[in-house]
Amino acid sequence: MKKPNFLNKLYKENKIKEVEPSEDIAKAYLEKAVKSLSSAKALLELGNLEDSVAMSYYSMYYSLLALLFRIGIKCENHTAAIILLKKVFDIDNTPISKAKTERIDQQYYIDFSISKEETNTGIISSEEFNAEIKDFIDRINNEKIKQYHYRTLELLK
Repeated sequence: MKKPNFLNKLYKENKIKEVEPSEDIAKAYLEKAVKSLSSAKALLELGNLEDSVAMSYYSMYYSLLALLFRIGIKCENHTAAIILLKKVFDIDNTPISKAKTERIDQQYYIDFSISKEETNTGIISSEEFNAEIKDFIDRINNEKIKQYHYRTLELLK
């Protein structure tokens, strides 16, 4: 018998599940990504670096959710979604993993600090990541959707 892994466990708990592939939900998440990135930039200008880091990360996360919904996967776990990005789509997940770590450090710990320059670098990374994901979504066809969906299910079951 196969030992359950992290993704399998989340699948069994319905934290990752199959849904109907949706262009509309993907588009809505991409819009949330744009708004979150806009907020990150505004917060940077206001000097609220901690919240800017968080919004920058969430813009990336929303783009990732858009991609997953596009292939018919709903994932309620940040770490799992980041793993799926690499394992299913073979897209480098380093930028979003780094952004997630920065967000956690800034939101939950008081002994971490970040500079305006580092925050701006994070925003630029988010812009690049979001553009890559949007381009990927724009180029995906029905056959690829089926292939990615099947690949995801193979990882989950």
